Amino acid sequence: MHQRDLALESERIILGIDPGTQILGYGLIRIIGKRAEFIDMGVLNLRKERDHFKKLQLITENVTALIERFSPDELAVEAPFYGVNPQTMLKLGRAQGAAIASALLKDIPVCEYAPRSVKLAITGRGSASKEQVAMMVKSMLNIDILPEFLDATDALAIAMCHYLTGKNALAGRGNGTSWENFVKNNPDRIKPSK
Repeated sequence: MHQRDLALESERIILGIDPGTQILGYGLIRIIGKRAEFIDMGVLNLRKERDHFKKLQLITENVTALIERFSPDELAVEAPFYGVNPQTMLKLGRAQGAAIASALLKDIPVCEYAPRSVKLAITGRGSASKEQVAMMVKSMLNIDILPEFLDATDALAIAMCHYLTGKNALAGRGNGTSWENFVKNNPDRIKPSK
């Protein structure tokens, strides 16, 4: 490969987070040009901690430590999905918020993905099981091992979804918000207020 070709290859690291108040999964991938490679994955097991606010503190501390260790360029996080129990949804949203706050404090852009979107991007089916997602991620990233908790492979899937959908978390920075860009690019979809 020529030096010019090497210079054209962009490199970035994506941290994927599968938020949870019992098990929080994380996965890191490196993008070199048009190739994704595995860096690390794991879980933060919070099941022994009873105090919900202590769990949020642990999430913040551990995600911050991951950011300091791997210096990711972007954070991709799964959005809380609709659930039956509002208390569970509130706690899950707080866990997601703690992870997002860690990234924002380090000025790392964040993108959010619905669980169905992640499954669709990875397996081609929005209703795929966690096991199917794990097997596809294993194949895509050429990983030999599967972790004890599928939350880790879910986090890798979130990072891969971010990469595969081609979203640029930096888009709109310095050029107005993404909402402003949407209005500008879709004037026919905006209804005047009465």
